[in-house]
Amino acid sequence: MNFFEAQQQARQQSKRLVLLFVLAVIAIIGAIDLVVVAAMLANADDAAAGLTAGETLAQHASTLLAVSLIVAAVIALASLFKIGALRSGGAAVAQSLGGTLISAETTNPHHRRLRNVVEEIAIASGVPVPEIYVLEQESGINAFAAGYTPADAAIAVTRGALEKLKRDELQGVIAHEFSHVLNGDMRLNIRLMGLLFGILVIGIIGRKILEGMRHARDSKGTVPIFLIALAIMIIGYVGVFFGRWIKAGVSRSREYLADASAVQFTRQTVGLAGALKKVGGLPEGSKIENPEVEEVSHMLFGSGMNFSSMFATHPPLLERIQRLDKSFKAEQFAAIAKQWSQPVDVLALDAELGLDQGLGLETAATSAAAPPPLPDVRSDIAVQPRSVSNHVGAPKQDDFATADLIQNRIPPLLLEAARAQRSADRVIYALLLDANADIRARQLAMIVAHGGAEAQTETLLLREAVEALHPMQRMPLAAIAFPALRRHPRPWLQGFMQLLDQLIHADGQQALFEFCLARLVAIHVMEALDPARARVIGRRKLVQCEAEIALLFAVLAHAGHDSTVDAQRGFQAGMQLLYGQRSIAMPDSSDWHASLVPALSKLDQLDSAGKQLLIEAMVTTISHDGRIAVAEAELLRVACAALHCPLPPLLAR
Repeated sequence: MNFFEAQQQARQQSKRLVLLFVLAVIAIIGAIDLVVVAAMLANADDAAAGLTAGETLAQHASTLLAVSLIVAAVIALASLFKIGALRSGGAAVAQSLGGTLISAETTNPHHRRLRNVVEEIAIASGVPVPEIYVLEQESGINAFAAGYTPADAAIAVTRGALEKLKRDELQGVIAHEFSHVLNGDMRLNIRLMGLLFGILVIGIIGRKILEGMRHARDSKGTVPIFLIALAIMIIGYVGVFFGRWIKAGVSRSREYLADASAVQFTRQTVGLAGALKKVGGLPEGSKIENPEVEEVSHMLFGSGMNFSSMFATHPPLLERIQRLDKSFKAEQFAAIAKQWSQPVDVLALDAELGLDQGLGLETAATSAAAPPPLPDVRSDIAVQPRSVSNHVGAPKQDDFATADLIQNRIPPLLLEAARAQRSADRVIYALLLDANADIRARQLAMIVAHGGAEAQTETLLLREAVEALHPMQRMPLAAIAFPALRRHPRPWLQGFMQLLDQLIHADGQQALFEFCLARLVAIHVMEALDPARARVIGRRKLVQCEAEIALLFAVLAHAGHDSTVDAQRGFQAGMQLLYGQRSIAMPDSSDWHASLVPALSKLDQLDSAGKQLLIEAMVTTISHDGRIAVAEAELLRVACAALHCPLPPLLAR
């Protein structure tokens, strides 16, 4: 299953979830109405008046309707309230479980290792680096990803996972969670939380009424109310019963997909299988002690709590392991428990096995070997359009290796600045400083006016390190800065975006790299301000977007070819892939900076099949001359980001 199929499946499951929720609400309303009807028929006054059952119901029809509307409103408002409380995205979910944000200045080696692993996998996946949280109070091995889109995603990992998992095992767990990010599971999971809370609230109301009646004095008059409250509580929890059953069914299928995607990504089963074996073998397992765990049980790497098979949010643990290691037997859990009965320093174990990359530690083996170079800035290798589209949201091991090269060769000065909230913006400024001294002076004056002399001084210092970067490191460096930028309030970010626009146009024009960087910041930082409104897959068809596609392809063709003739040929090749052999005039793209942004916004509303074919056509256009430069690849990646289709760093396969 590729990215587009997984997204479409998640969307279909979301629709199915809403339908089942509506049916559950109707059933709850019907059940409560039956309770009310029974109370009406048992009313002594009506019986004394000689009213029949039909007359009694007719007389109280308005009451029955009011009860139905009130119940529906309570469920709807409770669900909306819960979804609204989670509107800020993944950070809200992580904090509700007691998550602690990893500081940019952390000296904790476990936290540094986790951060490096997350950043590497984010770069390899082509998604912005998420916020990283640690559940310090949890000794079990567990993790989860939460959010609406990759732009607002948060990764949370328990202290037990950090202390008990080797680096390759931690990579397997994080790759599993990133699979949830890429497969569209996060939005579905948040909707599950909201809808189930709406059903649960009926049971809570019934319970609260019962608790309040303990102090009632008129026992005769309170009996009917007591019975109604009891019935409401029972009905509410019956609704929760079915809600949990629905949640379990949705979650289990997505867990199998995430396991498979993680293995595909890391190209080895040892890490993920090793983490699952420790979950099964160690006494703490994947248990989460936080009382809110049930709400997020469907999001977790491991179950987090004990469920019956009917309500289990995860497939059987042994079955998950045996899909990765067919030789593993349940009896081997005892050996794992014995091996880990005493505390083990996993960091020392990583160093012993040569798995300590990203910690700033250097062993004799690593220091003796010359680091492999990053790929050439310009490639003459022809890419396959279908291969690139299949590669969207599906990183491979070579992407991980490239991400490792990219991250570990960024100077520590730049990494530290990018991770810190006080200096992340200055990293972006440094990337935009012009080589021309006069233009650079105007840019620096703008920075001083916005952030003071200190901002100017630090930007210049960072610029020296930026100039030494490989071109393939510039966008990933910006991606590492995105989490710190997102922590600023909306007014600050709006001012920041205005300053970026001023810096870009300081020379009266906008270079391709400047456009790409500004768009990535807008997509991955500003979108996180309203993550619930973001859409991954729309409903538009390719035939409805011909003008926008023609403009995009004209820009791609001119960026990817040196001559006008070659650009025209590349444009026609891409358009014919979408619209057949008819000739379509290439539009004037001289003023593409202003018109391309709204065009991409409209193309973001395409359906999954349309987006997949569009990406193939984009690659056909840009690679028509048989080569792709870094600048061209950046533009392609930005276009894919605008379509919410994350493209890993390597295009050639």
